[in-house]
Amino acid sequence: MSGRTAPKDLAGGLVVLAIAILYYLGIGDIAESSLADDVGAGGLPRILAFVLAGFGVVLVVRAIIEGALARTPTPAAIVAQPGDDDPIAPLPRALGFLGFGAAYVVLVPIIGYLPAIALLIGAIALFEGAAANWKTALIAIGGAVGYWAIFVKLLGVHQPSGWFF
Repeated sequence: MSGRTAPKDLAGGLVVLAIAILYYLGIGDIAESSLADDVGAGGLPRILAFVLAGFGVVLVVRAIIEGALARTPTPAAIVAQPGDDDPIAPLPRALGFLGFGAAYVVLVPIIGYLPAIALLIGAIALFEGAAANWKTALIAIGGAVGYWAIFVKLLGVHQPSGWFF
């Protein structure tokens, strides 16, 4: 990473930590039900707040380490050359991801959750430069089955089955 990413990571990490704190404080408003189990209604949101805070801490620590490393002399053989940045411009890339999300929202009620998420994973993999081969298809299908198992079977979150299924 370049020294330019350290300030961005530091700012991003601090923003993520602030969001995690605000999210955690908002969890206190969740009412406990008489049907609540040992975890309670706020259990999963609390876990998510701590995970989010953990990601923020990782970003901050990474920024501090990268900032310290950026101050040390770098051998000339590994210095990044101009033009080594990501070949896809940030705005078109962001619009591409927005398009994938919009297509997913349109397709999920029609073809169902499992095929829509498989198509989403595969399309993003291809967009990010993965080869169009059986491995990419297998990863997309496996990822879709994994997400389905987590959300539908493990967490009991109902997902759309679609018009075709």
